[in-house]
Amino acid sequence: MPRTLANAPIMILNGPNLNLLGQRQPEIYGSDTLADVEARCVKAAAAHGGTVDFRQSNHEGELVDWIHEARLNHCGIVINPAAYSHTSVAILDALNTCDGLPVVEVHISNIHQRESFRHHSYVSQRADGVIAGCGVQGYVFGVERIAVLAGAGTARA
Repeated sequence: MPRTLANAPIMILNGPNLNLLGQRQPEIYGSDTLADVEARCVKAAAAHGGTVDFRQSNHEGELVDWIHEARLNHCGIVINPAAYSHTSVAILDALNTCDGLPVVEVHISNIHQRESFRHHSYVSQRADGVIAGCGVQGYVFGVERIAVLAGAGTARA
């Protein structure tokens, strides 16, 4: 059966240090916690008849494992790889195994206005969309984009 938003959740992955959202550098990342972000994503997916599977890890290999899981069981991936955006070929390679699965990359801050080493993202090479600099609202935009890409009319095998 093709996976759509109606029959498979959106995998939302959060990379290193996002467990400290709301505590770490609030001048850059804001005061919302990761639990606040999850609640926004749940609400956004529900508005489109879908659900989310929301996860966070500080470990690259665990994120890779979850991407492999998403390729089999989810209708799309919203990923904030955090610092791994700029360093992880492993995450890019894992995403490249997800043929036909829509992927949206999210960054809370505008990575292009920050240090030059943050301007390049390996994940962007695979992402169907990239959202940066919209604060935690960017996650909602990511969920909405996956809802369009994985809607009933655009089923992914």
